[in-house]
Amino acid sequence: MAQFQLAAGQGGGGSILGLVGPFVLMFVVFYFLLIRPQQKKTKARNSMLKALKKGDKVVTIGGLHGTIMEISDDIVVLRVNDVTKLTFDRGSISHSVVEAEDKV
Repeated sequence: MAQFQLAAGQGGGGSILGLVGPFVLMFVVFYFLLIRPQQKKTKARNSMLKALKKGDKVVTIGGLHGTIMEISDDIVVLRVNDVTKLTFDRGSISHSVVEAEDKV
């Protein structure tokens, strides 16, 4: 019984690395699986929004397809058909459409 008490007393300490290590490892995993990819998407979307120009074909977040008629710092006017023009915030543009003939 004396040996058991002696062994229990020796293992009670633990290093700070043993306590903090798992938390650091979890943060590193979260960073590479969640945070970093989201930052890349945000950076790519912001550069796409900055590169928009008159005549580009775009899709809004709501799924509306149109061609940019006018563009300013925060407002975009889209031509939806021959007559209809709609005004949107620049941030409501989901992505720019690249047609198959433009790729060739």
